[in-house]
Amino acid sequence: MDRDTISDDTHGVVYEFAPEMEPVRTVEPNTSLTFETRDSLNGAIQSDDDLLDQIPDEVNAATGPVAVEGADPGDVLRVEIEDVRLAEDRGRVVTTPGFGLMQDDADVEAPFTRITPVENGENYDDGRPRVRFGERSIPADPCIGTIGVAPAMESYTTLVPHDHGGNLDTNDVSAGSVLYLPVFQSGAMLAMGDSKAVMADGEMCGTGAEIATDVDVTVDVIFDPAFDLERPLIDTGDEWKTVASAETMEEAAKLAHRDAMKLLSYEHGYSPTEAHTFGSLVGGLEISQVVDPLVTVRNAIPAEHVSSPF
Repeated sequence: MDRDTISDDTHGVVYEFAPEMEPVRTVEPNTSLTFETRDSLNGAIQSDDDLLDQIPDEVNAATGPVAVEGADPGDVLRVEIEDVRLAEDRGRVVTTPGFGLMQDDADVEAPFTRITPVENGENYDDGRPRVRFGERSIPADPCIGTIGVAPAMESYTTLVPHDHGGNLDTNDVSAGSVLYLPVFQSGAMLAMGDSKAVMADGEMCGTGAEIATDVDVTVDVIFDPAFDLERPLIDTGDEWKTVASAETMEEAAKLAHRDAMKLLSYEHGYSPTEAHTFGSLVGGLEISQVVDPLVTVRNAIPAEHVSSPF
């Protein structure tokens, strides 16, 4: 398959999702692309001795943005994630004062860095690369930490998740999934970066195994959809996951559940109360991250209960 490459070096990166963004490339719907992404710390961390005593001013570089012809507010951008390939032989997991879930815990030493070398998977039965943390070996499971479009009105740094996407730090944004994003501005303006070689739900210390990647996607536009998408939605194949970010866990959970109710009502003609109660039987709240300026939660509905709303 022919695909264009969007390079962080050649085409550039952004550190903010804003209503007014200039595209580095404009493509037609149903175009296959490769995004080359930097590690979220811009290469500043290469050994265990490289410590962060504070969060740098510019982190989470997002390669792009790419405009998609014809995409207008009210449409939906469909991003099929075909592959997320590790582009270097090491990741890095770090924490620093005032960062992460345990930032006020005196038992957690900060700043702290641990380089996580990537091993070739040929020595393992499943063939998957491994990420090492000291003597421990973890199967690599790459995901995209920051991915989004131009927002409706306000600007958000690439550290912030919101309705436009952004720093969702959701490990379902990975190979084999399809991410749907609401379009708020003409062209949509897709940008992505901040990949992880592996990351647990919650991202408790503030990072995963941060690493540069090459991401293969196909971008398409769903024009004038019958389903009104307000926030990111993920199709993993097995589940549909609504994704919401807010100042508190409770607020984010309510938004994610409300979006799931809307999905179930659209699918089955349920009243809000019916969708609320049925969702309590089949859905499942999951924590994406608890360390960004806003908290991100998703609600997972098995695919047997939801066909594509698009």
